[in-house]
Amino acid sequence: MRIAAARPDIEETVETEEAVPIVKHSALEDILGIITGTFTVSLGLFLLKASGAVTGGTAGLALLLSYVGDLPFSVLFFAVNVPFFALAVWKKGWDFTLRTMAAVALVSGLSYLHPLALGKLTLDPLYAALGGNLLAGVGLLILFRHKASLGGFNILALILQERLNWRAGYVQMALDTAIVLAAFAVVEPAAVLLSAAGAVLLNLVLALNHRPGRYLGA
Repeated sequence: MRIAAARPDIEETVETEEAVPIVKHSALEDILGIITGTFTVSLGLFLLKASGAVTGGTAGLALLLSYVGDLPFSVLFFAVNVPFFALAVWKKGWDFTLRTMAAVALVSGLSYLHPLALGKLTLDPLYAALGGNLLAGVGLLILFRHKASLGGFNILALILQERLNWRAGYVQMALDTAIVLAAFAVVEPAAVLLSAAGAVLLNLVLALNHRPGRYLGA
C-alpha cells in the first residue's frame, strides 16, 4: 500500500507492508498431507533399497542395518526413532510428536506395500540413488509443511532452525554426511558415492524450499 505525503507539492510516497493472514491447514488437509508425504518418502526408500543404495538420517541408518542384519527395515526404522520421540516431546510438544510418530509408523507400514505392488525391480543405480532421494526430499518437505517429520535428525534440524535460524536442509545435510560415510563399511564404494550425491539432492530440496519466513501456512 502507498501512502501519499501530507503536502501536495511533495510527491514522495511511503511504502507500508500489509499484514498477510496465516491460513491454517484443516485437520483433513493435515491427514492427507501426512499420508501423501509418507507415501512419497516410502516410495523413495523402496527405490534406494531395491538398488542397494543408502541415504541419510535415521532412514539411512535403518537401511544400513537392514543390509547387515536379519530384521526388516520397518522394524529398524521405528526402533531407531524411539529415542528421538522424547526429544520431540520436550522441544516441540505433543502435537508435533504424535504427528511424527504417525508418520514414522506409516513409512514403516508402507515399506511392505511397495514390494508387493511393484515386485522385485532391477534399477539403474544412478536413477535409483537420485530418484529415491528426490522423492524422499519432496515427501519430507510435505511432512514439514504439516507440522510433522520422520523423527531422528529431522527433529534436531527443525529445532535448530527454529531456535538458531539455521536452515533445516543444511543441518540435515551435515548430519547425513556421517551416515553416508558409515556406509563405506557396508556398501560398495561406487554405491556410496551415488548415495552421497542423492543425499545432497534430498537436502537441497529442503534447503531451497523450507526456509524461515517463506511458508506462511500453519
